[in-house]
Formats: sequence, C-alpha cells, structure tokens
Amino acid sequence: MSADARAAAADLVVDIEAQGDGLRRLNLREVWVYRELLYFLAWRDVKVRYKQTVLGAAWAILQPVMTMGIFALFLGKLARVPSDGLPYPLFSFAGLVPWTYFATAVTGGSLSIVGSQQLISKVYFPRLLIPLAAAVTPLVDFAISMGTLMVLLWWYHVVPGAAIVWVPLLVLLALATAFAVSLWLSTLTVTYRDVRHIVPFFMQFWMFATPVAYPASLVPAQWRVLYGLNPMAGVVEGFRWALVGGPAPGPIILASTAVVAVLLVTGLVFFRRAEGTFADLI
Repeated sequence: MSADARAAAADLVVDIEAQGDGLRRLNLREVWVYRELLYFLAWRDVKVRYKQTVLGAAWAILQPVMTMGIFALFLGKLARVPSDGLPYPLFSFAGLVPWTYFATAVTGGSLSIVGSQQLISKVYFPRLLIPLAAAVTPLVDFAISMGTLMVLLWWYHVVPGAAIVWVPLLVLLALATAFAVSLWLSTLTVTYRDVRHIVPFFMQFWMFATPVAYPASLVPAQWRVLYGLNPMAGVVEGFRWALVGGPAPGPIILASTAVVAVLLVTGLVFFRRAEGTFADLI
C-alpha cells in the first residue's frame, strides 16, 4: 500500500477514547448533537410496541383503567382505604397514570442496551440515547392516559386548581426518575443477566412502596421525609395535588427531587464508565 493510501485510510479511523474521569466523561453535548437519532429510536420503539396488536394504543387506556377497577373494588369498597376525600377511582387513577409510565419506562429501559446488540456493535453513537429513548417512548402512552384522566375529572365534576401549572415539571421529574433508574438497571443487565428476571418483582414491590393505591397521609408526619426517599412518592403525590386537588406533597417532593438528582448524576457516571465494555459483553 502506498504512503498516500495509508494516509487516506488513517483519516477514516475514528479513535474513541475516555475523556477523563467522573463528570468530565459525560460529554452531554454529544447527546444534543445526536438528538435526531433520539427521535428515530423513540419512534422505532413506538412502532414496535404497537405492531401487530389488535387494540393498538388502546392498551395505554385499558391497563390503568383495569388496574383502577381492581383497586376500587378490593381496596376502595372492601378494605375502605382512605382517599383524601376524593372518589377512590379518581384517586387511584391519578396515581396510576404516572406510575404506569414509570413502570413501563424502567422495564423497557432495563433491557434497552441488551436489546440493541446489533446497533451497538456496528455503529458509533452516544449510548446514552438508548436508555433515554426507552424513557421517552412511554410518554406517548402517558399522554393518552392523561386524556382519560381528564374524562374522569369531568365525570366527577373535579376542576383542577392553580397547582396544575406544576404538571410539566412533575412530568419532567417522572422522566428524570425513569431515565436515572434505567441507566443503573440497563448497565447492570449487561453484566448480570439475572437482573432482567429481578426487575418485574422489583417493580411490583416498588409500586406498593409508592402511594398509588393509598394516600401518603397514612404515613406518620415524622416519617414523610424518609418516605420521600422513594422518588416516585413525590411524583405520584405531586400529580394528585396538581390535578385532582389532593394534599400538597410538602417535604416529600423535596426529598424525592434530591434523590432523583443523586440517582441521575451517579447513574450517568456509572453508565459512562461501563459503556466501553457493552459491545464485548452483549
């Protein structure tokens, strides 16, 4: 090979090297540069989700509605679980909307890296886009469920107050929580395949540790900050407060936001340190 040919071939080689440690390796600007790829990855996941399904997007309504019916019968009617003065179906559905989004995003996000083996091993792009797309995709179902919640508000003659302006920030907090947890679980799943079997049980336990079917007011006041260390406790209580007039989340939302920030930063660092081994391990 001539010297000119070798020089031309060298120009085609891209060296991917770590850029320092910790936060200096995150290079989040690169994610913004590849933002169009994020759109296509999310759109691909939406199409795959509803491909060859009979009911299609109606599942986004049926899943929380059927769960609401079960909660309303066994917990609202039989167990007489309090609902902060709200009709129990509306109370439970307002909690199920953000929880269903979160559970769907984390379940998909935990398997996102392992499920993208062909893409990761052949093409370079910021690997963060894969769990981020898994967290963004269920927002489509979330929007549909929010429409159903609006119908329930009309049915029960409940008019949201001024607190509704906090809904966008609460959606952002739910998205950040799902993304942060997905970063940890997707990275662990690459190394420990048992994680994929643990996640469903983990999510079931997490739901009962979150005030979805019961109000956070049942927790003694002195324990509520500790209870808020469950980041979804703040999200769910915040949604109820903003949309159906439940009690203000108070210190719970502050504790949840702090935990999400820690999970997100540490998850980004953990993911970046491990992503160099993804192609070899999967």
